[in-house]
Amino acid sequence: QVQLVESGGGLVQPGGSLRLSCAFSGFVFSRYHMSWYRQAPGKERELVARFSTTGITNYADSVKGRFTISRDNTLNTVYLQMNSLTPEDTAVYYCNAQFIVGTNVYWGQGTQVTVSS
Repeated sequence: QVQLVESGGGLVQPGGSLRLSCAFSGFVFSRYHMSWYRQAPGKERELVARFSTTGITNYADSVKGRFTISRDNTLNTVYLQMNSLTPEDTAVYYCNAQFIVGTNVYWGQGTQVTVSS
């Protein structure tokens, strides 16, 4: 069973930065596409960034140029570097793992990011 544990959330002022981490365990990390999603109060969960097993990255338009997703296959960890944060980035951020073949998907417990002065 895949386990995902997020960390790095917190309170930050507008314009500030945070780096989220997601530790993966259970299976072969390199065989999973890794993504970050977020869900703000009253809104649907949305894809923020994705890092495929082949190295392709995708970003939501709202975070392009500000957020960077990366993964370290030796540490079994995926990161989300978030810069120039705005109050609109306030949400619970979830780590997601999708197996390279099929529909197996796993979620972390989420980490709260609050951008406020």
